[in-house]
Amino acid sequence: MLSYQHHYHAGNHADVLKHWTLLACVRHMQKKDKPFDYIDTHAGAGFYRLDSAMAKKTNEADEGVLKINWKKQPGLKDYHGQIAADIKARSYPGSPLLVKRLLRPGDKAWLFEMHPKTLRELKNHCEHRRLCHVRQEDGFQGLLSLLPVASRRALVLIDPSYEIKSDYQTVVTVMKKAWQKMPQATMLLWYPVVDAGQIQQMEKAFAKSSMRNVHLMEMGIEDSEQPGMTASGMIVVNPPWTLADEFNATMPAVSEMLSKDKKSRYRYQVLVAE
Repeated sequence: MLSYQHHYHAGNHADVLKHWTLLACVRHMQKKDKPFDYIDTHAGAGFYRLDSAMAKKTNEADEGVLKINWKKQPGLKDYHGQIAADIKARSYPGSPLLVKRLLRPGDKAWLFEMHPKTLRELKNHCEHRRLCHVRQEDGFQGLLSLLPVASRRALVLIDPSYEIKSDYQTVVTVMKKAWQKMPQATMLLWYPVVDAGQIQQMEKAFAKSSMRNVHLMEMGIEDSEQPGMTASGMIVVNPPWTLADEFNATMPAVSEMLSKDKKSRYRYQVLVAE
């Protein structure tokens, strides 16, 4: 059993990018009345206390959501609106709870989690008989078993811990299989920037794949030569057509605000054209 628990990292700079992107995609999906399916392959607990012993051990939220001057970041207005009450209460919603709060009648969420303790928390915070289905199952296999979804509209978040280094290759393999089963699905892959070489290899693998309309968005807070996770990114297949402009208008200032040296570090790249 892998040991990763997001309780130590909730609300950090990576969550800002990940959840801002996820929210933008949910909003895009809900522009149409037709229901959609949300699939979260590594859902986590769904809800986190920022004043818990685990969170205080790293204090990563202090360099993330607790550091942002929201009034000076208009591009984060919707995201802030979804988490403001949580932050005031010294808590933070994970991706499954963030999406669950926005689901409409007919929309469905499929949440996968393997860690027994985390699974119990996820069920407590997110399970719902009609809207949210929680499964103790490998999320990679769970995703492939669900596609293509009956609604014919899917939003997928793939967010592994990368404790296993092979995950950097596994995610590409899984996404290629998912694309073959449902090429119109919007898929979001989060990744940490710890070793730039691994990210470059992953980018090349996407570029060589048969997938189409693959975009990369990355936001950092430190120089890549520093130890640890200096940045994180999202690789998005079939993004909303407005997402690139919104990212380029929003994340440079967010990166500058969260960075330790007030330098903006971000990049946007089309890995595979539509």
